[in-house]
Amino acid sequence: MTNEIFDEIDPPQRLLMGPGPVNAHPRVLRAMSAQLLGQFDPEFTAYMNETMALYRRVFETENRWTFLIDGTSRAGIEAALISVLEPGDRVVIPNFGRFGLLLTEIAQRCGAEVTTVDAEWGTVVEVTAIEEAVARVKPRLVACVHGDTSTTMAQPLEGIGDICRRHGALLYVDATATLGGMSLPVDELGIDIVTAGLQKCLGGPSGSAPITISDRAAERIFSRRHVEKGIAPAGLAAGSASRIASNYFDLAMIMDYWSEKRLNHHTEATTMLYGARECARIVLQEGLEARYARHALASCAMVAGLEAMGLTLFGNLSNKMSNVTGIEIPAGIDGERVRTRMRQDFEIEIGSSFGPLQGRIWRIGAMGYNCRKHNVLITLNALECVLRGQGFKLPSGAAADAALAIYSASEIPA
Repeated sequence: MTNEIFDEIDPPQRLLMGPGPVNAHPRVLRAMSAQLLGQFDPEFTAYMNETMALYRRVFETENRWTFLIDGTSRAGIEAALISVLEPGDRVVIPNFGRFGLLLTEIAQRCGAEVTTVDAEWGTVVEVTAIEEAVARVKPRLVACVHGDTSTTMAQPLEGIGDICRRHGALLYVDATATLGGMSLPVDELGIDIVTAGLQKCLGGPSGSAPITISDRAAERIFSRRHVEKGIAPAGLAAGSASRIASNYFDLAMIMDYWSEKRLNHHTEATTMLYGARECARIVLQEGLEARYARHALASCAMVAGLEAMGLTLFGNLSNKMSNVTGIEIPAGIDGERVRTRMRQDFEIEIGSSFGPLQGRIWRIGAMGYNCRKHNVLITLNALECVLRGQGFKLPSGAAADAALAIYSASEIPA
């Protein structure tokens, strides 16, 4: 045991240009410095209702059940899966990267029987293959990642909701890395549950997971409602199906907390709610279409700059996420040495990857508050300098020039 009290936290002013987290918007940080309120204070429950209304617009949905899960984006994923799935339920999971494997593991922990539809990392799953699996397996749930940052690929979602409805399945989508940066019209796509996180395109800190739930999915979740005896009001009907296996991630109880019942499932993470509310306000003030266009423009500029350096981009670019770009590490270049020099010399963080791509690619993100022209140019210039120092031959200044040309040709605010 040490008696040291340590110094006050004073983190470096680092530019986070990896696959997330990114730097939080200053307005979000200011909102999170506001004073706490009691969780049943009328002022605070009004903030809860406002947050629900704001995120309905972010998700482009009319779903009543649109709120926050207290925890990181993975908390939202686990709450969704464990609240829908019982042991023995069948699940189909399109798997094209690390986070498809994560959905598989969580579903298996729920006791579900998982069928994956696999694609090589760097590609996505064909919708026809998904339909074949759903028709054959007849699952309760199809669970899909929208944008898998491990591979930088975005799974096309058009048509999957229709497939699920034809075969009596619910559709869950993990939009951790895409909400607020790529188009995701929940109602139009027929998605039943979507979860996300603040720390990527929404421009906030990790620790709160927005979620939206359709009436179809809510019916399934409430069929498993078993309220804690210490808070159950007289006359509240329990569900007929098995109790949800987690108390903390029990969506039926969390939904009762966010409803007019205000059943005290947990103490709401006040500061995170302030931050999540401000994230949504920023997104909607900019406008969804403008925000999607800004992310797409930054992606085009980043791609142009990287290719001008003579670097090879990873994966099928027709399915590339607009907020994260994968770059193959050139032969003879120490990928981790480059990341270290970027951080130490320029205070810029870029990402590596996982599993079969570990040591093979870098991942550079431009999303949320960091998705701006000057950040793209600064990152490209820094990478060019570091690579030159590693002995990689490339045309000096070509990266920034190529990116600037993309921005100059566009009328979209950068």
